[in-house]
Amino acid sequence: MCIMNNLKIGNLIARIPIIQGGMGVGISLSGLASAVANEGGVGVISCAGIGLIYRHTAKDYMEACIIGLREEIRKAKEKSTGIIGVNIMMALTNFSDMVKTAIAEKADIIFAGAGLPMDLPKYRTEGCTTKLVPIVSSARAARIICEKWKTLYDYLPDLVVVEGPKAGGHLGFKTNQIDDENFSIQKLVPEVVKEVALFEEKYNQEIPVIAAGGIYTGEDIYNIMQLGAKGVQIASRFVTTHECDADIKFKESYINAKDHDVEIIQSPVGMPGRALKGEFLEKVKLGLTAPKSCPYNCLHTCDYTKVPYCIIVTLYNAYQGKMDKGYAFAGSNAYLATKISSVKEIVDDLVSGFKVAETAALA
Repeated sequence: MCIMNNLKIGNLIARIPIIQGGMGVGISLSGLASAVANEGGVGVISCAGIGLIYRHTAKDYMEACIIGLREEIRKAKEKSTGIIGVNIMMALTNFSDMVKTAIAEKADIIFAGAGLPMDLPKYRTEGCTTKLVPIVSSARAARIICEKWKTLYDYLPDLVVVEGPKAGGHLGFKTNQIDDENFSIQKLVPEVVKEVALFEEKYNQEIPVIAAGGIYTGEDIYNIMQLGAKGVQIASRFVTTHECDADIKFKESYINAKDHDVEIIQSPVGMPGRALKGEFLEKVKLGLTAPKSCPYNCLHTCDYTKVPYCIIVTLYNAYQGKMDKGYAFAGSNAYLATKISSVKEIVDDLVSGFKVAETAALA
């Protein structure tokens, strides 16, 4: 029988096995992260583009990112005694600064994705309590990271998030893999669990595997945990909450969306992404959005002379509710949202849906 157990991450224990996915720019900051943590899950602050939100606090963008992340972690910890994590994309040019800041501020967990975080453990300082979690899209990636970390740093991931192709935002898949059943989260989870189990057994250390991407209901959670996941990461479901840090117009773009409004785009980050159709993305298709300069130099993978728009500014505009100048990243089921709820209501619905699915399976 599969019960919605606690989620153990080293010496941390989340009362429910739900991690709120990190969403940038500014969609998941201290407001959303602390609310999820208060309900017993893991709240996650996204540091992507945080320097734009805090641009008036520093002389340049990079310094503003450090100040912003520091402030958001502190604010989240003031509002909650629960588990607070930080999502840091490998593609960020200030990845190193963001990791060092998160560790210095004693963030409970760092989630690192959008690339393989091969050297993440090297940032650990003496007495470091921050847990390190890679986000992967294959069993092979999980194995490579476990081997590399153990060999170079005598450290294994405290948890592994496997993100399938139905996630919102940047996807670790080629475009032709996104709708291929061979890459579905239902296929990936057992493969990653099997790979990680080899390291668990060899080094006598538990490494929970968490499923992410397109998980929206309690029944979804139940079904994926039957395949070996110890919990789930959910992002889109938490956008349409009062506590989400985005502007109301951003949240309403989810509520007003239909299933055909969720589309795959090619991001300036160099990866496919899933987003909601809108005025801005139509302008992109017409070639009307080319950036004139690059004031931030925020991504390794972005050349402003070749990309159709500045992604950090575009996502910052969306966070502010300027949906004609930006767009909303969204998971495959984001269109199912019908109203703004509280985080507590969402969590209660997920837990009760899980119990209903469990009861039905046992009947």
